[in-house]
Amino acid sequence: MHLTMLIGILGLAWGLRYTWSQISFDTWRARWHCTITLFLLPPLLLFTTVIAVIWMGPQGQMVGVWEGWGSYFLSICFLGFSGLWLLKMTGDAWRVLHKVRTYPMADLKGTPVRLVDINTPYSAQIGFWRPEIVVSQGLLTMLDAEHCSAVIAHEQAHDRYHDTFYFFWLDWIRQITAGLPQTELLWQELLILREIRADHWASTHTNPLLVAEALLFIVQHTSIFPENLCAAFSQMTSANRLDRRIEALLTTTDLIEDLTLWSWAWLLLALLPLLAVPFHI
Repeated sequence: MHLTMLIGILGLAWGLRYTWSQISFDTWRARWHCTITLFLLPPLLLFTTVIAVIWMGPQGQMVGVWEGWGSYFLSICFLGFSGLWLLKMTGDAWRVLHKVRTYPMADLKGTPVRLVDINTPYSAQIGFWRPEIVVSQGLLTMLDAEHCSAVIAHEQAHDRYHDTFYFFWLDWIRQITAGLPQTELLWQELLILREIRADHWASTHTNPLLVAEALLFIVQHTSIFPENLCAAFSQMTSANRLDRRIEALLTTTDLIEDLTLWSWAWLLLALLPLLAVPFHI
């Protein structure tokens, strides 16, 4: 029963992931909702199945060793690996954050920022729930005050949506379930949707042309901090994704806003494997 559950959930996860490329979207909101669902639901189903197997234990009316101790051991290994990897990522993130907090504070038109002394134009939100804005000296030197304000508005959007916090956990899920199909494609889609959302929020607080011009200027420069703790203005630098950001910024009024509580009701489906626990004998 246990091994059958694991194999069945893996099959379901693969099937769900392959539906993503076959879906067309009318709005950015629908694309965001579908992408986050198909990114999260298969791993969550796998997690709850592993928890159910461990909860039921290796004993019972099983057939063969793999239905008992084998599947139990695999589940323990997966959960243990996931926990250790989370500890590693957390340690790496805290080291980056500690380094960032050594940078001097500056005031940019009433917004506190950390100033890094490099010539490359760069800005990012770095941290967990309460991240800090990091800007480079090169950004302040090369951009005028209006374009700098547009960049800061973009970074403030990341703070509003707590992107650094949520994407830290999404990146953890991505890394421990990298073997599932289309994981990287969905991850890259989530990253660009996150940036489009921040671009649009910034455009409601400043001129969208300023955001677009700043993006075109900065986008050729890569991030200097790890993605799992950083929401950088210059993220997603390939030409086709730059085109998508510019087009969405200048032509779309459909904002990717916060999902309602009802929009997350699909998460209840991830609890289905736990229903097997009361029937275990």
